[in-house]
Amino acid sequence: MSLNNTPMSERITIGLFGKMNAGKSSIINAITNQQVSIVSNIKGTTTDPVYKSMELLPLGPITLIDTSGLDDNTDLGRLRIDKTLDIIRKIDIALLVVDVNIGITEFEKNLIKEFENKSKEYIIVYNKCDLSKTKNKENEKEIYVSANQNINIDRLKEKIGECLKIKKEKYLVNDLVDKGDIVVLVTPIDNSAPKGRLILPQQQVIRELLDKGSIPVVTRETELELVLSSLKEQPKLVITDSQVFKQVDKIVPKKVPLTSFSILFARYKGELETLVKGVKLIDELQENDIILISEGCTHHRQCGDIGSVKIPKWIQERIGKKIRFDTSSGNEFPKDLSKYKLIIHCGGCMLNANEMKYRIDYAINNQKYIINYGIAISFLHGTLERSLELFKKELEKNNLQD
Repeated sequence: MSLNNTPMSERITIGLFGKMNAGKSSIINAITNQQVSIVSNIKGTTTDPVYKSMELLPLGPITLIDTSGLDDNTDLGRLRIDKTLDIIRKIDIALLVVDVNIGITEFEKNLIKEFENKSKEYIIVYNKCDLSKTKNKENEKEIYVSANQNINIDRLKEKIGECLKIKKEKYLVNDLVDKGDIVVLVTPIDNSAPKGRLILPQQQVIRELLDKGSIPVVTRETELELVLSSLKEQPKLVITDSQVFKQVDKIVPKKVPLTSFSILFARYKGELETLVKGVKLIDELQENDIILISEGCTHHRQCGDIGSVKIPKWIQERIGKKIRFDTSSGNEFPKDLSKYKLIIHCGGCMLNANEMKYRIDYAINNQKYIINYGIAISFLHGTLERSLELFKKELEKNNLQD
């Protein structure tokens, strides 16, 4: 997978914040060396967040987000400010752009508190230093640049790299297998499968296995028995789409580890233990309880959609009570969760770890249990214990630490 094709959820995300006309758009154009954002002397030119994906060495693939000015006091401006503040939860690092001739005001101080409250790394970027009459000294958190004159832009890139160089490497599957191991991936092709391609979780797992030097074998569930019988040795691991876990569980020998793409993503995003805790609540649901089905991507829901059709159907069949379901998708995640008994979220392959963690933490802080599709499906089909067997020691260790 080339850097240009790296999914946004896997990129380091950098947000630019500040007042109108501080030079955020000029900074992002200077960093990318492209005319990504419109630059104008008219305040409020940038209205909605602008996303630009690129490679920034030594960090690799990143996404830069140019946001609207946070000092727009119009009615429409306040809506834009709300959208801009939502960006903070998604980012790895914030660049607070300040006009050097105005300096830090109460406005910027409050924004810095916002970054610190959300545990976000940040750099204060004093722009237009070529117009400053005072001698400028940078420190760990500050740098003086001129986007128009390209002064200190390379140093700003280096500073971003220094700020994020300690980011821990995470894996979906590479820490579970060795070079030369055979891993069977079960990918059902039904009406909900995208035409002509595999879904992102499947693509990412395949790429990791290839990077490791493992041998991915991809099959549908209908050919799984034939594949297993044709192998000279048993696979090191079998990974399946959650929808066919029950069928795959009957085929794969018990001594062969078996899990799902959704379970891997829950672990990858760092929240497997939290997502498992709420699953037993399904059996405690009462008549007319409401469940929120939430997805991180936006797509046309089809007749056999997993979130809006299959999971509700399986829940109704299990508990025999009338349950109500709401749905949300994409960037929409309800602020008010009070009416929901349970939240069932997709695997989050289109959301970065920051956004997924925010949603999970937000649910927990509002005293709501949240689980993901794969965990819910495995529980409903009686296969959850086996899907988690591979991570039993990890889960036990985390419980002891708690």
